[in-house]
Amino acid sequence: MSFRPAVADDADFLWRILLEAYNWNGDQRFTAEQLAAEPHAARYLVGWPRRDDFGVIAQTDAGEPIGAAWARHLPESDPGYGFVAADVPELTLGLLPEHRGRGHGRALMEALIRAAAAGPAPAARLSLSVEDGNPAAHLYTALGFTPVGRSGNSDTMVLTVQTCPTPLNNR
Repeated sequence: MSFRPAVADDADFLWRILLEAYNWNGDQRFTAEQLAAEPHAARYLVGWPRRDDFGVIAQTDAGEPIGAAWARHLPESDPGYGFVAADVPELTLGLLPEHRGRGHGRALMEALIRAAAAGPAPAARLSLSVEDGNPAAHLYTALGFTPVGRSGNSDTMVLTVQTCPTPLNNR
C-alpha cells in the first residue's frame, strides 16, 4: 500500500468513500444519490478541492485506490457534523469494505495528520464526528483525538496536530 495526495480527479472516488463513511456499519442507510442530494453531506466534497482542502488516497501496489482521508475547512454558517471552529478542518475517513480491519485506516489517518502538519498552511487541530458503535472511535482515541462535544448519538473529537518535520510520503 502507498499514499498520494488527493487531487481534483479523485472527486468521484472521494464521493464513493464518503458513502462508505456514512454507511460505516454495513447497512445501506444512504444511496449515492441520497448522499449527493443531502446538503449536510455534500458540503464535505462539493467543489473539491478548494484552496485549503487536503487529503490522501491509499492505493494498492498496482495503483488501485482503496481508501481516502481528507480535511476541509467549513464555515460556522455551514458547519459539518464535527464542526469545532472555522479554522479547524474537519476530516473524513473511509476504506472500501474489503480493506477494513488491516491497519489501513490507521495508516491513512497518520498520513493525513502528516499532511495537516506539513502543508503550506499547517493545521493546528483536526476535528471529526464519530457515531456511537463505530469501531473507528477506538482508532481516533488511540491517535490522540479527544471528545469535545456531543450531538445526538455522535461525539465530536479533536486532535492537536504536532509539527511534523517530514512531508507526506509513501509507506
